[in-house]
Amino acid sequence: MESVGSIIMYLVIALSIILFSVLTVTTRKILRSATFLLFTLFATAALYFKLDYEFLGAVQIAVYAGGIVVLFVFSIFLTSHPGHNGAELVGSKRVLGVFAALATFAAVLFGLVYRCGMAMASLPAMENPTMHKIGQALMGTGEYQYLLPFEAISVLLLACIIGGVVVARKR
Repeated sequence: MESVGSIIMYLVIALSIILFSVLTVTTRKILRSATFLLFTLFATAALYFKLDYEFLGAVQIAVYAGGIVVLFVFSIFLTSHPGHNGAELVGSKRVLGVFAALATFAAVLFGLVYRCGMAMASLPAMENPTMHKIGQALMGTGEYQYLLPFEAISVLLLACIIGGVVVARKR
């Protein structure tokens, strides 16, 4: 049985993730949006630490909060004026955005309910994976292993960096 303090801490972390995520996509100042994204990533790392996934929490802080947000901020400074407000959405685009957000939320909710229902019925109890198993899953080439998506994301990030340099050189 979990203690009341642990449940309260989980609720605080979950609410901060929700709050900063909403602020990330609703603010009109792009640099503030990047800052709210940083807070969201830190809160996600706090959730990992609370769940005793120290390695995943450290990776979250080092890679995402440290590297990706810095890349976003450099991109913002290279491509736009960070002090200016973004353009306000017109009525039809706002309605389309709300509809897309609700459809995505419904799809994610359906996926979670469907997947969790299947998992609870058919999977045995989980065991703690070793670092060797995690490394094999991330860098393996077999079924349910992630080397190809990892390399695809590397190429995508390289293309983004090259695009940022090209845009910056035109100025």
